[in-house]
Amino acid sequence: MDNLNIIDLFLQAGLLVQSVMVLLLTFSVMSWAIIFQRSKILSKAKKQVEQFDDTFWSANDLNVLFDKAKFHKEEICGTEHIFYSGFKEFSRLYQINPNMPKAALEGASRSMRLAMNRELDNLELHIPFLGTVGSISPYIGLFGTVWGIMHAFISLGAVKQATLQMVAPGIAEALIATAIGLFAAIPAVLAYNRLSLSVSRIEQNYLNFIDEFSSILQRQAVAVRK
Repeated sequence: MDNLNIIDLFLQAGLLVQSVMVLLLTFSVMSWAIIFQRSKILSKAKKQVEQFDDTFWSANDLNVLFDKAKFHKEEICGTEHIFYSGFKEFSRLYQINPNMPKAALEGASRSMRLAMNRELDNLELHIPFLGTVGSISPYIGLFGTVWGIMHAFISLGAVKQATLQMVAPGIAEALIATAIGLFAAIPAVLAYNRLSLSVSRIEQNYLNFIDEFSSILQRQAVAVRK
């Protein structure tokens, strides 16, 4: 018993408990891959928001900024994508009917919100999986533990005199499943909360930009009509 380690406990566990352990370890590996990937992507998105805000508010002519975005429209993302979609739709609708600026503004707002939703979908990709892992992993581990302990006690039924030394290895094998479940769940829950908060902050930045840009378009439309 003294020489047993985690690998020994895994190898001596039943097939179902082993399957539970492998599943939980797979969840853990996938979770860490998502954590690193999403952290990098969200950090890049946050920097993009800050950079485009500086570019937008320092621009003297929105048409020049739009032409620049149009030149590499396949690569634009984040706030720049929202700006491009809104300005493009506003220009199109305003040219069709200059006497109805309100319709152009509403169309631009819808276009920007659709672009924002697409950006958020990309940012949130795989993050819900972390929430799922955090929610179900402890229960999966507990299931493996209960199953392992149940079989350990069933095997003792054929023994006339049971001792702690006899039952301890079986219980230890089963408890490893719960430990792995917590090992998978805790980082996943922490990362899910942190990444979700980052997405929410970026979303608020997008919404603020949409409101501010809509106000600018409205002022421009009123100025042109005068």
